[in-house]
Amino acid sequence: MESFAADLATMVRRPLEPEHVAAMRKFGTLVDFKQGDFVQEPGTATDLFHYLLEGELEAVDPSTLGRLGNATLGPGQFFGDLQFLSGGVSLAGARACVDSQVLCVPRADMLQLMSDTPEMSDIIVTVLAARRRRAVEQSDSALTLIGSEISRDIRHVASFAARNRIPFREIEVTSDEAMALAAQCGIEKANPGVIFGRERKIDPPTPRGVAKALGLHLEVANEHTFDVLIVGGGPAGVAAGVYAGAEGLSALVLEDMAIGGQAGTSSRIENYMGFPTGISGGDLVGRGEVQAMKFGTRFSVPRRAAALQQCSEKYFHATLDDGQEVSAKALIVATGVQYRRLPLEGLERLEGAGVYYAATEVEARYCRDAEVAVIGGGNSAGQAAMFLARTTRHVHVLIRGDSLAASMSDYLLQRLNTHPRITIHTRTEVVELHGEETLENITICDKASGQNWELRTAALFVMVGAAPNTEWLSGLIDLDDKGFVLTGTDAGGRSQYETSCPGVFAVGDVRAGSVKRVASAVGEGSVVMSAAWAHVNG
Repeated sequence: MESFAADLATMVRRPLEPEHVAAMRKFGTLVDFKQGDFVQEPGTATDLFHYLLEGELEAVDPSTLGRLGNATLGPGQFFGDLQFLSGGVSLAGARACVDSQVLCVPRADMLQLMSDTPEMSDIIVTVLAARRRRAVEQSDSALTLIGSEISRDIRHVASFAARNRIPFREIEVTSDEAMALAAQCGIEKANPGVIFGRERKIDPPTPRGVAKALGLHLEVANEHTFDVLIVGGGPAGVAAGVYAGAEGLSALVLEDMAIGGQAGTSSRIENYMGFPTGISGGDLVGRGEVQAMKFGTRFSVPRRAAALQQCSEKYFHATLDDGQEVSAKALIVATGVQYRRLPLEGLERLEGAGVYYAATEVEARYCRDAEVAVIGGGNSAGQAAMFLARTTRHVHVLIRGDSLAASMSDYLLQRLNTHPRITIHTRTEVVELHGEETLENITICDKASGQNWELRTAALFVMVGAAPNTEWLSGLIDLDDKGFVLTGTDAGGRSQYETSCPGVFAVGDVRAGSVKRVASAVGEGSVVMSAAWAHVNG
């Protein structure tokens, strides 16, 4: 199966060309570093591109300040990872092993050079993405999570980090290392927590707290106006971000949980053209995020739009859930849909502690070798069942209808039917959840027999329903009776994806009448930009 990026260990090194270095010299500054000097301190802003001309650099582990890994950088190589593209803080440091000379290029100038020189950009982006992949796979990170085995809050952070491809490591709350870190950071003994670097305690330990520490929670000055504001970081929103940047528009993408949206919860997509061995939804959209950042599009997570208004100058002003306001000349609604919450007592209490809405490596760890249940009849539910069947004892797929044939791709349905550790239960629904701190078992109603039965399980994956995320639009644009956004002739729009309000466009699953497929969402996000460009420059 394809991954987010190339494998750094198997990449053939390709240096920047002499003309690339000559171009960087026009904007950069030569800096001499003595042996032992920090070139980039861990956790500091990545506002410079560091290209080594003479000497040797080592990566620095932010937790120990010792060398990270075994490899060092020599002349002709450069330091950094994807945080450089996003403008976040460095997840690792760089230090001179010997006296060294480094060409330091300001980030804004370097991004412009990369935009102007695709051959240079290809080399740099490939290396940066591969480094991030290695960091994720080897848990080389400034972020340490303590106590995810007992804390729902820490599990939320783990899910957020994993879905956003942020490297992190987990240690048990009772381990000697956890005790030492707790004392070092002022966390009481045996308490879960999140540590950034050596001793910075993130309080409260939430996805937003982590995003702020890493520089992912972009703060935008109220007086700044973007050309395009894209609300939603799923396939449609990220595709729009790629094309906005490619067309020279200043664009900001807001996403309330993880880049990838609902598609990011799909563990394996096999019917997307160009990936014959399949790719996860998170990795597919993550590649698009890197493309968009390369073109200058900015991202901010986790950020949720709470309200929308249009001023007398016809600009759009989105108020976020933290009170900040973001303004733009054009708005693209790509907020997609979300799984519906089941009307079950205790559901909210058990969310993240046995009840999940995504099936990734993080959630799979919590139910290894156990029986689990998946509610839903779409492709996402089918992919989740196949993924979970690799490590669980048995997967029970629960659907309300008589068959999956109308809602699931045939290739996936056939795999579920023939898998020895998957059982499809038709005409069933969950009617009760049991457990105080964590889910312990569920009661299932079999409508065919009229009998209830219980399944002892520590994990229930809910992937049913498709409620559009449109409450924040504040009545400014027309919706259909189910809350989906009307576009084109149905809304009096001037183009296929324009809404009833000129300058507001809708793409992807949130759009009424859209085909609920990743490929369709990517296509809509790509095509809409020509109309958005015309509005901005009209």
